[in-house]
Amino acid sequence: MPHTCAIEIFYSDEDEGFIAVVPELAGCSAFGETEEEALSGVKAALGLRLDTARKEGREIPEPGGREHLRDILAGKGVPREQMA
Repeated sequence: MPHTCAIEIFYSDEDEGFIAVVPELAGCSAFGETEEEALSGVKAALGLRLDTARKEGREIPEPGGREHLRDILAGKGVPREQMA
């Protein structure tokens, strides 16, 4: 079963490359010299993380990126940086 998560990609001056992160899964990130490399790496990391969680019977959080963003834009939600 496919699992869709929001992926954020940004340039890091400190690392001199792109970092891709999955906000719903703490620590799920990847680095690349290009956006495409970072995206490819984080997709691989996400797949491995979800496969491992399923095999070990761990809970997988429901994706909230797009829905959360819609709530914020509609004035219904709190931006993540303000959440405890």
